[in-house]
Amino acid sequence: MTRLTAPAFDFRAIRSEFHLRDEFSVGALAEARSATDRFVGDRVDRTDIPLVTIDPPGSMDLDQAVHIEKLPTGFVLHYAIADVGALVVPGGALDVQTRERGQTFYLPDGSVPLHPRVLSEGSASLLPNETRPAALWRIELDELGEPTSWTVTRASVRSIARLDYAGVQSGFDAGSPHPSIACLDEFGRLRAESSIRRGAVDITLPEQEVVPDGDSWRIELQARTSVDGWNAEVSLLTGMCAARIMLDAGIGLLRTLPPATDTALATLRNTASMLGIDWPDGVSAGAVLSALPADEPETLAMMTQATGLLRGADYAAFDGAAPKLSEHSGIAAPYAHVTAPLRRLSDRFATEVCLAAVAGTEVPEWAASALPELPATMRKSDSVASKVDRACIDLAEAAILAGRVGERFGALVLRGAEDEREAEVFVHDPIVISRCAGNPPEGEKVTVRLTVADTDSRRIGFAYESGSDAN
Repeated sequence: MTRLTAPAFDFRAIRSEFHLRDEFSVGALAEARSATDRFVGDRVDRTDIPLVTIDPPGSMDLDQAVHIEKLPTGFVLHYAIADVGALVVPGGALDVQTRERGQTFYLPDGSVPLHPRVLSEGSASLLPNETRPAALWRIELDELGEPTSWTVTRASVRSIARLDYAGVQSGFDAGSPHPSIACLDEFGRLRAESSIRRGAVDITLPEQEVVPDGDSWRIELQARTSVDGWNAEVSLLTGMCAARIMLDAGIGLLRTLPPATDTALATLRNTASMLGIDWPDGVSAGAVLSALPADEPETLAMMTQATGLLRGADYAAFDGAAPKLSEHSGIAAPYAHVTAPLRRLSDRFATEVCLAAVAGTEVPEWAASALPELPATMRKSDSVASKVDRACIDLAEAAILAGRVGERFGALVLRGAEDEREAEVFVHDPIVISRCAGNPPEGEKVTVRLTVADTDSRRIGFAYESGSDAN
């Protein structure tokens, strides 16, 4: 394990570079502290449902709470989403500031929240044993895990437990899952099979994360348990139902992705051929990827190349005719963000549209008038979030490797060089993903030499020398 002292990991410069501010205005803070449920008289009391939350350890901004019941004919899913639209005053100081931010930004030394913590980690959060306002989804599914009906309404809910992914996974591994989600595994596997039937593409890559290590920091790969995937299926299903509601109502905000280009598919097929991976005619890319064994070098190389299938993600607002592109090709269905309103701005407005459509009422003017502006807001916010994530990883990598220029490391070639783009390699000790000069062979284990590690520019680089000993 590589350890460094904390001064080498000072993220304040990154916060400054991307103009990230923790502070809110006096007016926004006052609104957050005094926030009250504007729809308290319209709520259905569903505190009888034993909902639970599943989040990373220590999380306080809890957007979602879930309960799944197995029936002889399928499943009933209840999914409670924090009703932020009921707590943020339209046009108020807090509303204005959240529209400027777009989303919560996460850095290793703490988050920059979309809402003041007194709201996002307090009065709006679905904390255990607290009655909270929620948009409560009820989705019925058949025995194959396909949705047969769905609805959403304003309700009062109460979570009975705050769970984390590792703990939930341990429960399933031991054969004693929490009763509220005892069938999450079966539900998740059926939904994953449904995704493959639709032609969806699920790309699982090692994700680097900078984590505290005493008074130092380290980079590790973010563990992905089966529970992560099963829980993600709950959110994906809800987003698909939300998109269907909005398309039927003729108003809403979708998350879209164009179909993969012929060039991207041909490149992936060529990679499969080079790596000796069978790809029968008529089988979708998603089916091929889902069948690959986890943690194999060939799998990592294929998954990395497959990211080329998922380019061009965007948001589409509409009021009247459906947008020209209404589907998310990675999900292989229309899809909308509605499940993380404490952390993502767009979800508050999309949820409001769904609530109105199901109730048969007009979408509130404050929500309808904001829809045309949200795609640009979210594009900008997503871009900043991606750059912040990358900057933090780059800084950590450069700091860990500083002083080791010239050393050689074992590496896996995730992606070969193409045109003017250098190859990409995965170094497992320390954990680093980086560009690599010298055209190393894709999917192979090789030895590479560190050529640069500069903390000021947050840049590292490796080089492969043909004929060097494989690791």
